[in-house]
Amino acid sequence: MTGANQSSPAIVADDLHMSFGEVRALRGVSFEVPRGTVLGLLGPNGAGKTTAVRILTTIITPTSGTARVNGINVVDDPQAVRRSIGLAGQYAAVDEDLTGRENLMLIATLSHVDRPTGRRRATELLEQFRLSDAGDRAIKTYSGGMRRRLDLAAALVMRPPVLLLDEPTTGLDPASRQDLWGVIEGLVGDGTTVLLTTQYLEEADRLADDIVVINEGVVAAQGTASELKQRIGETMLVVSMGTDAAASAAVSALASAAPSSTQHGNEIHVPLKGGAGAVRDILNLLQSTGSELGRIDIHEPTLDDVFLSITGGK
Repeated sequence: MTGANQSSPAIVADDLHMSFGEVRALRGVSFEVPRGTVLGLLGPNGAGKTTAVRILTTIITPTSGTARVNGINVVDDPQAVRRSIGLAGQYAAVDEDLTGRENLMLIATLSHVDRPTGRRRATELLEQFRLSDAGDRAIKTYSGGMRRRLDLAAALVMRPPVLLLDEPTTGLDPASRQDLWGVIEGLVGDGTTVLLTTQYLEEADRLADDIVVINEGVVAAQGTASELKQRIGETMLVVSMGTDAAASAAVSALASAAPSSTQHGNEIHVPLKGGAGAVRDILNLLQSTGSELGRIDIHEPTLDDVFLSITGGK
């Protein structure tokens, strides 16, 4: 497509600012999405995620800053941008009185695709999203998961190289969510670039190659899931000591070897900095005091820890 350069990022946001009256929704947001990858855009409600998506999809114009999608400036040529993207929002944008096939063919018609091609594309997408058996049923008979799959199929009628998904699995049950994750992974495997906003941290952990955390309109952190976990969280050894007194004694015994150890009731939490060897040394030290050890767990940092650390639990 015009403006596309296969070596350049599929999406570029450069110092985006967006104000609605006195409200500054975005305050200098920048990120890039390489082609054929998934960027997870995380943040609490009101952080600016959907505002960024609305700018990238040409729904609104930024107050300042630059955004490019598939090499095209979203302000200079919004029509070309729209031809390069597919968008699936938080709620299924389908006509309930039409069948699945009719919805897809309607999208094709509105995109100026001839009827035979539109019918063929609808059939392909119904098969791809495992909706062939329900393709000629009215959408009002579909489950929530089926509607979301159809909504994603509708965003792909024109085979866009860039797909923007704004909380696509909101409200889905765990099985339907896993199902849609598999579809997204298949699309990326075929070369589609995806920008994904989500409230489900396990979703970002599974799908995203890179993660940007937005908080109060600014980029608060960026990196892979592993990088963010290592940067903000730490692996913790949790040992149950049976009684509060035993836990207190254990923390005292570790004062030199693990001075950051803390007591939580009858448990001790010991930050690990030396991998498996550190675990062995700590347990040996505890056993040498004559303390009886109960349950032993190792808590790895999660994106939940990262999110709560950055946003303050908002």
